[in-house]
Amino acid sequence: MKKWVVVLSSASIVVVLGVAGYGAYLYQSVKTTAHHIYESRDAAIQPKQVSQERSSTKATTTAAAADASGDSGSTQTAQPFNLEQKKPFTVLVLGVDQRENDKGRSDTMIFLTVNPAKQSILMFNIPRDTRTEIIGHGTVDKINHAYAFGGVNMSVKTVEHFLDYPVNYYIKVNMEGFAHLIDSMGGVDVTNPFAFYYEGHQFDQGDLHLNGEEALLYSRMRYDDPRGDMGRNTRQRQILKQLITSSLKITNMVKIESLLDEVGNSIKTDITFDDMKTFLTDYRTDLKQIDQVEISGQGERIKGIWYYQVSDQERIRIHNMIKEHLQ
Repeated sequence: MKKWVVVLSSASIVVVLGVAGYGAYLYQSVKTTAHHIYESRDAAIQPKQVSQERSSTKATTTAAAADASGDSGSTQTAQPFNLEQKKPFTVLVLGVDQRENDKGRSDTMIFLTVNPAKQSILMFNIPRDTRTEIIGHGTVDKINHAYAFGGVNMSVKTVEHFLDYPVNYYIKVNMEGFAHLIDSMGGVDVTNPFAFYYEGHQFDQGDLHLNGEEALLYSRMRYDDPRGDMGRNTRQRQILKQLITSSLKITNMVKIESLLDEVGNSIKTDITFDDMKTFLTDYRTDLKQIDQVEISGQGERIKGIWYYQVSDQERIRIHNMIKEHLQ
């Protein structure tokens, strides 16, 4: 009898050590992949340096925004951003369409504000044709050209200038990798407002379940959309909202490892491994709602080129919406 007790105890110890060892392996594997996708940006705009009042780069609307929001217009000294205090933060998602021998353009620009105290995320697109100053390039151009001119750094600085608000983190996603990520999550469910045919695929009106390739095509079509680029932006947010919602439900380390392996060559971000852990352990359960808004504007041709013009008043409105959500 005692022999069986010894055998069972020994077997139990082996199992426990095996599970612990596998858990340690998974942890190290996830950590390695997280380090692989990490890519810092310009030291002048470190993601952990944030002012909740004003970006150090001033937009042309600063004085007007100060009058509208009651701010003095002065820039506060940036303070270290500590996720352990569950502070709200901002994220710029860049969907990059890269081609051979071409740096590409940020085909998609989505801005997120995350506030665990309000249990919500605010999300909106910055239309790709938005006319604005390209910071560091000395030109006024379409905002998505900033990536072609100066990569992530110039894109971040230009968005901070346009919104007059700091970007705490960025996530750059190659659009093909976007499709792989969706497949890894088991696809996405969307409600299509109208039927359309695009690049060999028929998308019927109503509720649809899309795999990665289908979701990528669904998010890219714009010329047959009555709302043009704004309609496409809405479809992109539909898909991103689904991905965020699904991601917030993940608690399994094996699933996290699988996802990171799948997107390891398609994503770059300045979110560190430690911050990823904090999101998973401290933020995930507090985020229950995703609200979506749009930046209003109008199209205009200037010297034969079509731009999306956003008024100073609209930029002030969006700036104040960001500020209010993060308070």
